[in-house]
Amino acid sequence: MKEDLKERADINKLVVNFYSKVRKNEEIGYFFNNTIHNWDDHLEKITDFWESNLFFTGSFSGNPAIAHVKVDRTHHNSITEYHFGIWLNLWFQTIDELFEGEMAQRLKNNARKMSTHLFLRIYQGRQANK
Repeated sequence: MKEDLKERADINKLVVNFYSKVRKNEEIGYFFNNTIHNWDDHLEKITDFWESNLFFTGSFSGNPAIAHVKVDRTHHNSITEYHFGIWLNLWFQTIDELFEGEMAQRLKNNARKMSTHLFLRIYQGRQANK
């Protein structure tokens, strides 16, 4: 039986495994591989984000919406809900491979909400540039 996420090390394990899949994915990997230049720093920042999101630690600082709008702009406004669907499926798959329990489910629910929010912010960013 798999265990639930309990600490930062669990989130880091999830993030590292997840981004390993993302980087290899033919449909979304290039968004990440063309944008992120220091993977160690990025993985640490994303671990901070999900640790704050799940355990309310306050360890994350930054604005994911602004970052995603910039990535979309850099890629000629080509990020779609399809890409977010692939991201979400890889996230769920990685969670299911490694963990189970209340926190694992909360991470799935939070990611679902986050993906919707970020895509809407990307869309709003496009409208503001017209």
